[in-house]
Amino acid sequence: MTSKKNSSTTRSGSPTNGEPVYLVVGYLRRAHGVRGEMIMEVHTDFPERLKPQTKVFVGGDYQPMTIAAVRGYSGGLLVKLDGLDTPEDASRYRNQLVYVTAADRPKLPDGRYYHHELIGFDVVDEEQNSIGKLGEIMQTGANDVYVVTRPDQGEILLPVVPSVVLSIETERRLIRVHLLDGLIEEPQAGPGIVNKMPISILTSHYLIPGIEYGILEYRASNIDYLISRFGGRISYGR
Repeated sequence: MTSKKNSSTTRSGSPTNGEPVYLVVGYLRRAHGVRGEMIMEVHTDFPERLKPQTKVFVGGDYQPMTIAAVRGYSGGLLVKLDGLDTPEDASRYRNQLVYVTAADRPKLPDGRYYHHELIGFDVVDEEQNSIGKLGEIMQTGANDVYVVTRPDQGEILLPVVPSVVLSIETERRLIRVHLLDGLIEEPQAGPGIVNKMPISILTSHYLIPGIEYGILEYRASNIDYLISRFGGRISYGR
């Protein structure tokens, strides 16, 4: 079971009662030129879907809009949305995320999953003992990292590599893992402390891509993200 890095979409919102799931595919930076075009960062491995007549949703209120024209520009896209014909029109949507609904996402091959599909899965060890729930998936540049939340016991970071993540059972909403030495802090450390697994185990030991079970655009540039994300609570060694 493998999956491609930095692909399709990230989850957004908390769907309830049949509410649609909105997935980020881009970020509108600013207006460009005099025809209402906007520079858009691409946050999907499926940019070919962003073509004229595609329905998208813009901003935190998910305003429905339609792509009128699109072309490549400096590593991203120049996008013109229907109804935006001047720089002033386009500027009203600067610094806004662009979404599609999960129902419109490309179908993935068997064994690949979008990140939002796995959030909330129970995480257990090889003996089926409960560890916690998957609360977040981060990308560090080397491999994904699962952030497993434990009630009253802080969080555990699990590198998404074959030796740690053993299987995913979507029907049971279950992830089975092998806990390497140092992954769980000793009880005397107290609640709220992230495991002191050496950062090298989380990253540099796994520079060769292994099994990855999610797809997400946003990527941390380096391990500094992990350190800042957890307020410096990650130890460099044991």
